[in-house]
Amino acid sequence: MGLEEDFLAAVEKVNNFKKKPSDDDLLIVYGLYKQATVGDVNTSRPGLFDPKGKAKWDAWKKNEGKSKDLAKQEYITKATQLAEDCSTA
Repeated sequence: MGLEEDFLAAVEKVNNFKKKPSDDDLLIVYGLYKQATVGDVNTSRPGLFDPKGKAKWDAWKKNEGKSKDLAKQEYITKATQLAEDCSTA
């Protein structure tokens, strides 16, 4: 399979975990996903009253400058690592 197919398979895998990964792992996956699908951050950072939004924005911002292909490869790697812990109930 090519990179795009592997990436989509990894997204499907993450969406179907039986156990929820840690918040830190979820933020890593989120940031990589946004970088892989959108590219660099293109919105302003959420305000004081949206801590969850700020955490997600910060996770995405950490990947700024990374190519979409590299972000996809890193997402696949992270999803594979998480699958070992989260695919079983």
